[in-house]
Amino acid sequence: MKWRSLPAGTVAIATGVIFFLSAIGAPGAPAAMASVVEHTFVVRQVKMTHLCKETLATVVNGQFPGPAIEVTEGDSVTVHVVNQSPYNLTIHWHGVKQRLNCWADGVPMITQCPILPNQNFTYRFNVAGQEGTLWWHAHVSFLRASVHGALIIRPRRGASSYPFPKPYKEVPIIIGEWWDMDLLKADWGIQQHVIDPYFNASTINGKLGDLYSCSGAVEDGYLLDVEPGRTYLLRIINAALFAEYYLKIAGHKFTVVAADANYVSPYTTDVIAIAPGETMDALLVADADPGRYYMVALPNQSPLPDPQGPTLITRGIVQYSNKQRAADGGGRPSSDIAVSPEMPDQHDMITSFYFHGNLTGLHHPQHLEVPKHVDERLFITLGLGSICRGGQSSCKRSENNESVDVATMNNFSYQQPAVATPLLELHYYNTDNCVLSMLQELPDKPPRVFNYTDPALILPGPKEAKLEPTSKATIARRFRQGAVVEVVFQGTAILSSESNPMHLHGHDMFVLAQGEGNYDATRDVPRYNLVNPAVKNTVFVPRLGWVAVRFIADNPGIWYMHCHFEFHVSMGMVALFIVEDGSTVDTFLPAPPADFPTCGHDHNVMSNEFYPI
Repeated sequence: MKWRSLPAGTVAIATGVIFFLSAIGAPGAPAAMASVVEHTFVVRQVKMTHLCKETLATVVNGQFPGPAIEVTEGDSVTVHVVNQSPYNLTIHWHGVKQRLNCWADGVPMITQCPILPNQNFTYRFNVAGQEGTLWWHAHVSFLRASVHGALIIRPRRGASSYPFPKPYKEVPIIIGEWWDMDLLKADWGIQQHVIDPYFNASTINGKLGDLYSCSGAVEDGYLLDVEPGRTYLLRIINAALFAEYYLKIAGHKFTVVAADANYVSPYTTDVIAIAPGETMDALLVADADPGRYYMVALPNQSPLPDPQGPTLITRGIVQYSNKQRAADGGGRPSSDIAVSPEMPDQHDMITSFYFHGNLTGLHHPQHLEVPKHVDERLFITLGLGSICRGGQSSCKRSENNESVDVATMNNFSYQQPAVATPLLELHYYNTDNCVLSMLQELPDKPPRVFNYTDPALILPGPKEAKLEPTSKATIARRFRQGAVVEVVFQGTAILSSESNPMHLHGHDMFVLAQGEGNYDATRDVPRYNLVNPAVKNTVFVPRLGWVAVRFIADNPGIWYMHCHFEFHVSMGMVALFIVEDGSTVDTFLPAPPADFPTCGHDHNVMSNEFYPI
């Protein structure tokens, strides 16, 4: 892969970001207003020390989290990725719709060849028709734990056009995890069910916070300075692999105004629930007594008998500026001891259920109407199962070493196809017979009906044993161009009762309803919100519950649909949604870029050393 020469007229600046006027613009906007925003991402391993241990961390430009990409609606983005790490990797632009541009979606061996070590690749895409907070991350193995960053899209007309009070400042808040083990080894251990890896600390903007220490010295925490009376727009991202988080700031409330780069009706709350993959935009008014207040992020988890991990809380400080505090005199606390919020219990899942249920869409110029007619309906159960090791047809199960636990959708666990050319290229060049021979159709419903949320299924036993065996295949579902698809995701209790944040690439979804227990169409369809549902790219399926969504399959290509808990991805909770071409230019996938690379032969692109199979 060769470096592309930069376009004539570009001017490099010290930060590595390049802006220039372009003829590319948002629909209806003057062409000269749009820019090309250009970055270079150098991915390499650097030594970082936390918790008294030096760790080789894979990061972008030496930063954890990586650099933020800040653009305006309608801009084009060019990112040169230079891979100086020892791993194959790709970058996924999470939530960017990639309209007619599936080639830039960044899924290895689906949309592109992985970027090999010591090679480079350039992504080009636009952000027309989108506003808000998105993010980018590695889409290979567990590497997104350290290879990620914010992608912020501001309105073309400026901050004054926000459908909420103009904030004084905008502040990215990235919740993540610190791992002191090799991330590829963690992924392999999950797949093979031979180790049970877990992160070492939670982070806010890469900082572990003062709940963690090394030889008595506390770790640095994130510090947000605020001025009394000012309004701050927090752009909150959950980049963690393993947990949904509760976020609170003592003495303050949030007004949630957007989720997944879609505006929502303003919702005031003292706690934000945010699952891996989700983004939330929330207004914070600095209206408390001047002082210091803890910002706390707590990972929640399903209660026993589900497996339990350590409760790794992290916290930063919201601090009223020293100047303002001094001027305020007796109005501030007599000490600098920070005030702590009262957090939900780590096993409290109902707070998340109500938080997500209270999000509704906001009517504004870009608001889309919910399609009333449905062309296809899918009922997809999400859970765990097992397959026999070594391809055997029979084996002992129930967590026996003869079997391997897998994650499933309608009793199928996804298997990466053994191909030398990405599936999107095979699909585009009319070699669909080849593609079809490798794919197993994702069925409309699970193979059997049962009490999906029966708690007795969590532990091995007679009921569970009948449901545990599953199949491994490259599961996919084809949709005609423009089809309206309704999906009900049903959580199950098989071997685990965990929730599932389900992310669909290339499309947004209308979140029509959610519920606890088993979905019942007769009871639940009349409760659908067809007027102002929240619009999301990552929908949170509650523990032992369900969520109903609707989307329009109008973006041709092959798109990943998967859980955003990384252990579920590694275990196979993935399906491919294939959207066929239409008959017009704006419904037909263009050819790949002229310099789109082919997969090299100097490394086996399907090798476990670089890419999980």
